[in-house]
Amino acid sequence: MCSLRLLLSLAVLLVLAGCAAPRATQPASPVELRAQIVHLLPPTLVDRQGWAEDMQVAFTHQGIAATRDNLCAALAVTEQESTFQADPVVPGLGRIAREEIDRRAARLHVPQFLVNAALATRSPDGKTYSERLEKVRSERQLSAIFDDLISTVPMGRTLLGDLNPVHTGGPMQVSIAFAERHAKGYPYAYTGTIRQEVFSRRGGLYFGVAHLLGYPANYDRQLYRFADFNAGWYASRNAAFQQAVSRASGVRLALDGDLIAPGAILPGATERAVRQLGDALDMRNPVIRSQLEKGDSLDFENTRLYQRVFALAEQRAGKPLPRALLPGIVLDSPKITRTLTTAWFANRVEARYRRCMQHG
Repeated sequence: MCSLRLLLSLAVLLVLAGCAAPRATQPASPVELRAQIVHLLPPTLVDRQGWAEDMQVAFTHQGIAATRDNLCAALAVTEQESTFQADPVVPGLGRIAREEIDRRAARLHVPQFLVNAALATRSPDGKTYSERLEKVRSERQLSAIFDDLISTVPMGRTLLGDLNPVHTGGPMQVSIAFAERHAKGYPYAYTGTIRQEVFSRRGGLYFGVAHLLGYPANYDRQLYRFADFNAGWYASRNAAFQQAVSRASGVRLALDGDLIAPGAILPGATERAVRQLGDALDMRNPVIRSQLEKGDSLDFENTRLYQRVFALAEQRAGKPLPRALLPGIVLDSPKITRTLTTAWFANRVEARYRRCMQHG
């Protein structure tokens, strides 16, 4: 009898466990995923199937979870950056580009007469590069002008190789440098360069999704990924760390997410402030530097430096401190004609993301 009761009890527990435990969900097939994306895209968008297929490949090939949350995040960034245009038009781009070329030439000490002479050269289509520059309307066209210029003008690469003013492109306005660093495994056969692929819909979405979602983060809101998309991976996490350093040290810091300037030998403001806490943290300067260098990875959160700074800051503040903040960065680009910030960008994308999430 006891054995029978025991078996019945076990059976009941197993049934209850089966009811309580979430069932493993099978990942959507490519066809199902494309159908989901089509449903979320603007109804008036031309070639919704094509957009959906390129977005589906970006998620599937990179092994990124195609949840409603992630799909809406990627679509919100695309809408904010280009309103779903593979090669968006930029008003006044020719003038902006020429001004930027002149600024870069001056900074690199390239004589102005050499720049003028290069732009006065006739390009493969018979027009001078200056003439083509005056009529340029999109970043793809502008980048193509520079590809021709650098490859056909004598000493073009030497004189102008670093003067291409186009650093982002495609429907998500992803960084070309990022795409070039993450080109391994790119799923499409292509001729030309990764730079040129960024200006295509498929390439722009592939690398844009990678930049937005292709790294692990402990954020509780997509808002911080939107800020990172604009300011760099982990910028929001690092801005919160800078705030904690400021609380603990009393040193006012720019909450920009940059813990160490790229290639910096001398300590920057954040590192100097942390060094002031060396005794309280029981950490020497070389260890502080080596752990700050982990600021571009999730591993930074496991370092003694990160954990001790927050413990000290929260002790002095008398309350828990956030582990993510919108970086305080003013956006700087030749295309921007008014004062904008990373927080502005992140909040604009967040509003689009919420509308997508509420879409029936």
